Amino acid sequence: MTVLTGHRLGALIADRTGRPALAHEAEVVGQVLPFRVTSHVADELVDWTRAPDDPLYRLVMPHRGLLAPADFAAVERSLRDGDRDRLRLVVDGLRERLDPHPAGRDAAGLRHRYPETLLVLPGQGRTCHGPCASCSRWPRFAGDPVRGRELGGPEALGDRLDRHPEITDVLFAGVPFAGGSGADPPDPPDPFELRTARLAPYVTALLDRPGVRTVRIVTRAVSRFPGRFLDAPDADDLLRLLERVVASGRHLVLTLYVCHPRELRPATARRALGRLAATGAVLRTRGAVLRRVNDDAALWARMWREQTALGLAPYGMLVERGGGVRRCFRLPLARVLEVHAEALRRVPGLAGRVCGPVMPTELGVLAVDGPVRLADGPAFALRAVRTPDPALRGRVAYAPFDPAARWWDELVPYGPGDRSLIPGEPLTPAE
Repeated sequence: MTVLTGHRLGALIADRTGRPALAHEAEVVGQVLPFRVTSHVADELVDWTRAPDDPLYRLVMPHRGLLAPADFAAVERSLRDGDRDRLRLVVDGLRERLDPHPAGRDAAGLRHRYPETLLVLPGQGRTCHGPCASCSRWPRFAGDPVRGRELGGPEALGDRLDRHPEITDVLFAGVPFAGGSGADPPDPPDPFELRTARLAPYVTALLDRPGVRTVRIVTRAVSRFPGRFLDAPDADDLLRLLERVVASGRHLVLTLYVCHPRELRPATARRALGRLAATGAVLRTRGAVLRRVNDDAALWARMWREQTALGLAPYGMLVERGGGVRRCFRLPLARVLEVHAEALRRVPGLAGRVCGPVMPTELGVLAVDGPVRLADGPAFALRAVRTPDPALRGRVAYAPFDPAARWWDELVPYGPGDRSLIPGEPLTPAE
């Protein structure tokens, strides 16, 4: 697999589009945000004739919209002047301001937020096969020194499982995933970015603990680097490792993070799906609704139909939080609800099977149901799907309908009883 970064990526953009201006934009944005594009993505996914408006180009390539106009101009000016010291000051300042983890990144490789679920963040890797433009993990790829030492190795995993027999579900995740850590997604690599020899000790630690009944792995590898399961040097070893999990009687679920139908159309991706299905794993899909990438109900309906035909189980739709560089991808909650409802109307067989839209918040995983009409007007209904406090699970709270609200923390409680899930602003005595 060829991986393109930096100047090589800019040269690729200029060559494939015939537009040096786009390569220049990529160079400017790339000073702040790191990009890593595989040859598979460049050759099979991006429609270069439609760049920069092609949805996959916007998803995987550096483009002007990722920086505010004033920020783009500041970086561009420093590059043009050749002032490396000034450029470093500008870039460092932008990275600090755009950091999706302003409180710092927890170095712990194990997170036990929900009683029955342990999130495992293998720390040996530093990247994924192809970070998206909306990725929250770019500080790690950019060489952020705040990484901490590895605290989530196989030994630590085994020790945690021994001390917490209530854990029955272990989740390996390296992409935004409702059901993982809550809040902003953590910044580990894609689990399948690790070599099989690195991943195997984690699996062995699980198989040695009979209390673990479900193993879940979230990955983008099928759409970004299908060769990981086909012709990589340890591809067969990886598949045999997955077969070991299934043969042990565990429920193995591979959640494929997919945001556009084109991601699973290449022949190599479909061959990879076939090999993964042959291990006995359950293959699910989910993805976020992203502005100017997939904010279209017909596209989601088409994507779900194609995934179902491939034997995959569409499982959920995520709300894009939109912090930092992700601001150019976020949409109002009302629009996301419209996309979800209309897509399900077009594929009625998935009603009740596709969860969403959901938001991984500081409180837990909340599903947005509605809007609903209450006595004092329309409202969003938020349902607790997963929370650290089991008593809150399944609880429903309401927030006045706000057509501009884009995230949970922009909502206010409909009434005092709704504060359990919607902190919002304090209610006045009159309210």
